[in-house]
Amino acid sequence: MWNHPVISADGHIDLPCLPPTLFVDNAPASLKAKMPKVVETPEGKMWISHQGTSLGLAGGMGSAGRPYIPGQIYRADRMAAEGLYDDLRKGILRTATPALRLRDQDRDGVAGEVIYGILGAAFRLSDPEVVATVVRIYNDFAADFRKACPERLATIACLPTFSPAQAAEELRRCARLGLKGAEIPVAPGMMPLWHHDWNPLWEAAHECGIPVHLHTIGPKQDMTWLTDHRSRRLWLATLLAGFQMSMVDAMAAIIYGGVLERYPNLKIVLGEAGIGWIPYALERLDYEWEDQFKDLDLKMKPSEYWYRQMYATYQQDQAGIDQLDKIGADNVMWGSDFPHPDGIWPDSMAFLQRQLGHLPEWQRRKIVYENAAKLYGFPLRPAHPTPH
Repeated sequence: MWNHPVISADGHIDLPCLPPTLFVDNAPASLKAKMPKVVETPEGKMWISHQGTSLGLAGGMGSAGRPYIPGQIYRADRMAAEGLYDDLRKGILRTATPALRLRDQDRDGVAGEVIYGILGAAFRLSDPEVVATVVRIYNDFAADFRKACPERLATIACLPTFSPAQAAEELRRCARLGLKGAEIPVAPGMMPLWHHDWNPLWEAAHECGIPVHLHTIGPKQDMTWLTDHRSRRLWLATLLAGFQMSMVDAMAAIIYGGVLERYPNLKIVLGEAGIGWIPYALERLDYEWEDQFKDLDLKMKPSEYWYRQMYATYQQDQAGIDQLDKIGADNVMWGSDFPHPDGIWPDSMAFLQRQLGHLPEWQRRKIVYENAAKLYGFPLRPAHPTPH
């Protein structure tokens, strides 16, 4: 279908699908007792924190380690049909074993993959020292994982953000290890991204030349209304309808905060953010800047920083593809979201053909291959001439 490889710019290795003794085995002696681990429970093997907090079913779905329930999520049923959940339950860690992961990507027609890590689970551990140790152990694991096939795997480091200086130090270490990016959490109550105290992190990424990622998790939700099955279903449906659009806060904070003006070599990726909302957000940013915020430390229109230094990934978003000229073909990267239950593995090629088949070849190439290849250092084949 394509005359070049397909790269997925959004995949995941989740904590519930990691080797069960990874953290205990690699922690310093003084912290081994505080590391997350797998224990037997009446519900099965569960990852738990040292405080007894559940971190998900071992081999469960997604970052929360939910159990797979047939017939509940169509996309999960498609993955189950390929034996994914059966294998994970048996301890065959297909998503966290390079050879098995590459086989699953071959099955989906994907030649390269960008893989996010465990921040969603790690920050539920609360204790800064424990979090820093857990993400450091994961980052070492991710570096070794990538070394198994560096021409096809680009792993993203997880950064502790209780201290921006500590996050900057870990970013520099991970850059030396060969990781291809770093992620900070989008968490309710965190220090706003426009705050100058983040400068050590932006400076480190600017100097190391690796992108900083903010992967969508959605805004903080009021859980007090979840009293029965129907209320939980309504809550989840409402959350999933709009959680990606909350990333406008991160976009605005970084651009208005002058981060991209101060650090022109810095690249920012909004992971799994979708793209259909971006034209409106750029219009709003430019309008408000022109109308009342020209005193901010910007030398260009806000949208120009987006086009110069920012990206967003999506898995299926026809509204965004229909507005590609306003978003920028250079700023969009497709990803399958493997192995999350709302991802499109193992049917990615069908989705791509349906959503991108009508586009000119040069635009398809950028979205599913060239942008990610350039940003993460995948092998880049010569391109056909691009029209000007």
